[in-house]
Amino acid sequence: MSHYVGNLHGRSIGGKQIFPARSRAYFAASYPEGPHKLTHDLVEHPLLELDTLALLGESLPPGSVEYNRGDLPIGINAKPGATGRSIGETIREIDTANSWAVLKNVEQNPAYGALLAELLDELREEIESATGEMLTPQGYIFISSPDAVTPYHFDPEHNVLLQLRGTKAMTVFPAGDARFAPDEVHEAYHTGGARELTWQESFAQYGLTYQLEPGDALYVPVMAPHHVRNGPVPSISLSITWRSTWSYEEADARAFNHLLRRFGVNPGPTGRWPQRNKARALGCRIARRIPGLL
Repeated sequence: MSHYVGNLHGRSIGGKQIFPARSRAYFAASYPEGPHKLTHDLVEHPLLELDTLALLGESLPPGSVEYNRGDLPIGINAKPGATGRSIGETIREIDTANSWAVLKNVEQNPAYGALLAELLDELREEIESATGEMLTPQGYIFISSPDAVTPYHFDPEHNVLLQLRGTKAMTVFPAGDARFAPDEVHEAYHTGGARELTWQESFAQYGLTYQLEPGDALYVPVMAPHHVRNGPVPSISLSITWRSTWSYEEADARAFNHLLRRFGVNPGPTGRWPQRNKARALGCRIARRIPGLL
């Protein structure tokens, strides 16, 4: 696997801009709190074909792959059960596997790490002028069967999802709004809990649904709840993600709020960008030095 993918290293972008100037300008105007569509020119990249992705999945550590049934409801209370297929079989048979799979931290492979770096470098100026240094860049690749559902959840990273093959509809809800993800759920996540969220049908009217085709991309803000429904053919998507000092402060402040509740305090919510959460984040970092406190 590493030898095969290594042969593709350097064939990626070749100096060509993947995000056109108009998309970068729109990104700069909307980042970091506004979800919005972009366009890209990364369709049919050799590192992102099914056979190559199956080999990548088989080479990654077990903790870096996840694959589940695709015929799921929008809301689930726990991780869905296994399908009985391996990750390689799931990807190669994705047309009929009734599954969705994600390859996590693909930057562990040098070729994919180089691709991730090139993509993020195109947006670096816009990102760092708003939220400071780009931290912890990571890449995730999603492979989904026809009509597969990724249930309602949130993620701690700034995220641009690039649609490469097939279509999908992603519905995004306002980040930081306790109606869609209560403060206690945020706090539980940042102290080791699950990212899956409780779905209510009454939420549906408040989500923004983005229809994504190959060549489309979508920026999703930090911790914005969302769910995804795949179209009628198999789908491949690439998420390029990063963290910021603000996102880490917000996460640590949520964890500190969890600690305060343990001691009978009812803390206020953390601040969304551009508000900072320095004091509670510092409290969390101090608490982590005390064994058993967090």
